[in-house]
Amino acid sequence: MDIVKRNAKIALRYVLAILKWLAVSAVIGAVGGAVGVAFHISVEKVTELRAAHEWIIYLLPVGGLAIAGLYKLFKMEKLGTDNVIESIRTEKSVPFLLAPLIFVSTVITHLFGGSAGREGAALQLGGSIGAQVGRIIRFDEKDMHLATLCGMSAVFSALFGTPLTAAFFALEVISVGVVYYSGIIPCLTASLVAYRIAGLFKVPPVRFDIGTVPETSFGSFWRVVALSALCALLSIGFCLLMHFSHKGAARLFKNTFLRAFIGGAFVVVLTLIFGRDYNGAGMNIIENAMNGHAEPFAFLLKMLFTAVTIGFGFKGGEIVPTFFIGSTFGCVIGTLIGLDPAFAAALGLVSLFCGAVNCPIASVFLSIELFGAGGIVFFAVACAVSFALSGYFGLYSSQKIIYSKTKAEFINILTAQELK
Repeated sequence: MDIVKRNAKIALRYVLAILKWLAVSAVIGAVGGAVGVAFHISVEKVTELRAAHEWIIYLLPVGGLAIAGLYKLFKMEKLGTDNVIESIRTEKSVPFLLAPLIFVSTVITHLFGGSAGREGAALQLGGSIGAQVGRIIRFDEKDMHLATLCGMSAVFSALFGTPLTAAFFALEVISVGVVYYSGIIPCLTASLVAYRIAGLFKVPPVRFDIGTVPETSFGSFWRVVALSALCALLSIGFCLLMHFSHKGAARLFKNTFLRAFIGGAFVVVLTLIFGRDYNGAGMNIIENAMNGHAEPFAFLLKMLFTAVTIGFGFKGGEIVPTFFIGSTFGCVIGTLIGLDPAFAAALGLVSLFCGAVNCPIASVFLSIELFGAGGIVFFAVACAVSFALSGYFGLYSSQKIIYSKTKAEFINILTAQELK
């Protein structure tokens, strides 16, 4: 009888924990979804405004001054996505003011034509929202970490329409080699609720049609492996460029206002030389690549535009630029090695994303949610190769590599250590 009572108590504890997280993560998902919708609409509207009034690009240096001023005013110059990631492993908290700051500053970046994505804002917005809900409920440190992960999943899901990718990205990105399985139910719930909220407001999910998937033959597989290996090397180059751009700009220009102004002016000059395809997120160029069309050096120019924009103090994310870089690179290389360029663009997008963020499970889910499950075997191979060959580099300096990629060994290093 005692054993029955003890087991019943244990079962009840699990049920209550699940019910608690279903309720809390649903709230975080609803709030995160609403904020994600507002953010999506804001970025979309300012992008349309910039397209209608091309002269706005000349005000990019002024936009940089505004962003620097906002972060200076609220004393958050050094806060960003890395701080959200670090808060999951430590007692450090994510300030709530980070949410409105990253919202406004990312919109400013897109309005004036900086080259950046949206997910940096998504992770910071979501992390801040999740942490704030945790504070209101008076969560302890461990539960605060899960609440932060829920927020990250929610806003990511609302913006991209990829709920599975969003949930597993949050679970994987913190510590490579360790998945926070306790967060599966909370993160999935928050992600799905946010996805539903976005759907109610007619926010279209990111989807692409890549046409015909090649036959599963030896010839196809070696081409996929070759492309994903090249994408792994390119992801290392992109991570190095982003890292040294940030460090170099800070070393050359100590004053954040001067740094942002010069960075904005540099992007304006680059735009006058190379055109406007590389301003903003560049989703139209990604769509062109998915149709088999890409300029030979578009991926290199996007790397340069993004490194200057983010490195000199503008706000946004690096993941949509990785979509741009990977898809255009894949399209070009696919033509050279005998792969259908549209399918190669899809492989390039997923491979480069995987190499840059070190999240193979989320990357496989990304391929399914963006392109369907028809080529899942090829995408899984591409993710495995890119993950293994990208080494211990990464876009986020607070990301930890817990286990070696080459053998069963605990290493526990920061990705930034590989970049020093």
